[in-house]
Amino acid sequence: MKLTNWVAACLVLAAAPALADITIGVTVSATGPAAALGGPQKNTVTLLPTSVADEKINWIVLDDATDPASAARNATKFVTEDHADLIVGSSTTANTAAMVDTITDARTPLLSLSPIDLPADKGRWVFRLPQHNALMAKALIDHMKRNGIKTVGFIGFADVYGESWLKIVTPMFEAAGIRLIATERYNRTDTSVTGQVLKLLAAKPDAVLVAASGTPAALPHTTLVERGYLGKIYQTHGAASKAFLQVGGKSIEGGIFVIGPVFVWDQLPDSAPTKMTAAEYAHKYEQKFGAGSLSPFGGHMWDAFTLIEHAVPVALKKARPGTEAFRSALRDAIESERDVVGVHAVFNLSPTDHFGHDERARVLVRSENGRFVLLNEK
Repeated sequence: MKLTNWVAACLVLAAAPALADITIGVTVSATGPAAALGGPQKNTVTLLPTSVADEKINWIVLDDATDPASAARNATKFVTEDHADLIVGSSTTANTAAMVDTITDARTPLLSLSPIDLPADKGRWVFRLPQHNALMAKALIDHMKRNGIKTVGFIGFADVYGESWLKIVTPMFEAAGIRLIATERYNRTDTSVTGQVLKLLAAKPDAVLVAASGTPAALPHTTLVERGYLGKIYQTHGAASKAFLQVGGKSIEGGIFVIGPVFVWDQLPDSAPTKMTAAEYAHKYEQKFGAGSLSPFGGHMWDAFTLIEHAVPVALKKARPGTEAFRSALRDAIESERDVVGVHAVFNLSPTDHFGHDERARVLVRSENGRFVLLNEK
């Protein structure tokens, strides 16, 4: 009887599915034109825990080199070879767009590190860590209005990021009584925008909005200043970084940026809900990567884990890692998260809002003496 019972127990164990670790695939633009975004994101992964809710996490981190085709290949690998439970990435809107069909077909949740806009049928499995462009645009346009801006020129990336901004701000300018009188585009890899800037100068706008990200966002800004433009220059949350300040130098002095609060956490009032979490992240990041190395883009990776950390215990009550049921449970848990305090925002997600930000997720800053200074304006 004892031998029979032992054999039966072995057969039961053999038939039971093996307990799997949680596998998270991360693709970021650690090299290429968007390295100022992806580099800090890759660095931040090294600060993250290797377990959550007593489950081991296997982090698989790949560089897509700011190339949409590479991002798409990485997503396919995560899904077909690594059987990832969740994917984080990519750093740019164009790269993230290249991944969406793959993760949707695989029914795998994606925490996007770019503020991609998607139709409802494409967005079910995608959650965004960066702030929605419309939320950030309103802060910039309100500032323009308060400062008597009547006409504006626009220059942005000739890709999904730039076009999304143009689509959003065009009706917002009209509603604010500001005329959009010149529109130009350029590529992330361009080394000159002189032609576009000359057209902007000819239009004589009161202000120029640059809709770009990473260090390439500095090119129109510096070219405008070098060509004698004296109006206000505004930049989006895709631009602000230490690398941008270094590339732009004195030419970007006085520029107005809308950014997430983590980058100026030490200038925030003590009442700011994200100040403590931002301070924790900033201290850990700079302790490992050096004083002054903090970037808002790495903060999105930190916030991604914050959402994961809250969602995993909920999902584990329904299924085990490595299964479609677990991926689905993770998606549902993330979508239900409320009042989750990150370094950029207090996240409140829902079936109709996969960003989850409010006005607490943005601040306005001015570039002064090689740093960003809080304007104390919403």
